[in-house]
Amino acid sequence: MATPKWVIPGLVIACLLVVLLLLQFDPNRAGNPLPPCPFHWLTGLYCPGCGATRALHALLHGNLQKALSMNPVFVLALPIVALLFAAQCMTLPSVFLRVTRIFSDARPWAWLLIGFAVLRNMPWYPFSLLAPG
Repeated sequence: MATPKWVIPGLVIACLLVVLLLLQFDPNRAGNPLPPCPFHWLTGLYCPGCGATRALHALLHGNLQKALSMNPVFVLALPIVALLFAAQCMTLPSVFLRVTRIFSDARPWAWLLIGFAVLRNMPWYPFSLLAPG
């Protein structure tokens, strides 16, 4: 099935809007227009995505250490997701195709995210380091 022609420009525009929003507003400050995580708001638990907005904000401002403290899985997965997206949009050299085949299997990602969600909600050291902040 072919990707509709509007999808890639739409994703690029959406990414640019997110970047502009995060450059303008600090999600760490009270009263910002960015919504809180609905899962955390409802349950008090951290989901695998909690801290991703603050991590992306920190990355856009050049603070890798703070970004990793907010959500290390999100930060480390960004280059992999970019590579997988590039593989869908264009022809990549064969060395990248082997890598994309490995990372495109959803099963390890599911186990990683479930494990990360469980571990980051445990109150004991070193698991408490996985909580955002």
